[in-house]
Amino acid sequence: MNLDRRALMTVLGAATVAPGALAAAPAGVVKPPRLRPGDTVGLVEPAGFTDDAFDLDLVKETIRAMGLVPKPVKHLVERYGYLAGTDAGRAADINAMFADPAVRAVFATRGGWGCARVLPFLDFRTIRANPKLLIGFSDITALHLAFAARAGFVTIHGPNAASSWPRFSWDAFRALAFDGATPTLVNPEGREDRLAQRSGRIRTLRGGRASGRLLGGNLTVLSTLMGTPWLPDFDGAILFVEDVSEQPYRIDRMLTQLSLAGLLGKVAGVVFGQCTDCGPSGASYGGFTLSEVLQQHLGKLGVPAFQGASFGHVASQFSLPVGCRAEIDADAGTIRLLEPAVR
Repeated sequence: MNLDRRALMTVLGAATVAPGALAAAPAGVVKPPRLRPGDTVGLVEPAGFTDDAFDLDLVKETIRAMGLVPKPVKHLVERYGYLAGTDAGRAADINAMFADPAVRAVFATRGGWGCARVLPFLDFRTIRANPKLLIGFSDITALHLAFAARAGFVTIHGPNAASSWPRFSWDAFRALAFDGATPTLVNPEGREDRLAQRSGRIRTLRGGRASGRLLGGNLTVLSTLMGTPWLPDFDGAILFVEDVSEQPYRIDRMLTQLSLAGLLGKVAGVVFGQCTDCGPSGASYGGFTLSEVLQQHLGKLGVPAFQGASFGHVASQFSLPVGCRAEIDADAGTIRLLEPAVR
């Protein structure tokens, strides 16, 4: 996720920390209430902006097609540079949605960059007291990880509200958020006109099974939060990561950072999802491929690991409950949920 990485954390030191922002999460993982037809859900933009009225109408229509009622936040159509309003304003929108008793869940309309900037302004006492599903991916990873660390309840790494929501993605989300199901997540079968299918393939980096709490998201966002108070404990976790538009040497650099920081040495297993547009280019073509980089870092950890799971910057993607226990089978390339995401 190659988005102004050098400026990623520069604003955090100057931000005012909201009361309760650094309070520890309670012991144990809390389950938010499940979604029901007719529920009102908040639409927030914690990162980039959407200023096209057609696109916003499409987002609202998508939410209504789920049987839900969209409630846009105050600053949904604001713009502050490449952000959807100021840091304080975007954080206030999130705080308001979690404080509103009429709102059952909160959807991020899109990602981009900016979620890390709002973390010091979030009121985690209010958020923790009102557990609700937070749904989104990409830059929303910063919120997922901070909520896991400071709020202590399950969130869903899944399509943003403005995503395309094909049947596969909708069925996966509905099973978790509405039905409270505990499915085994398996990549959709390839349907290409070729003898050997390319889509939907997985690659085992180290075989075996492992179980633990699902924690992760976008690799770039995760790596830039290292050393901050916004990361949960990864001890015994199943780490899942994905990225987009990153060359193999950058993936190498970020995984090296996670390794040197001790995070990779803590996990029970790893699932590397989709890395869209992550091939080598230009002078770096003679270097390592993505698969070689992953084998070097993940294949030698001594824990089950595989790549190719259907989540990330792709249309058809799993919904993964951040904080829930799951079992991975690195030989079969599956993720089996061991508990529901909702109550």
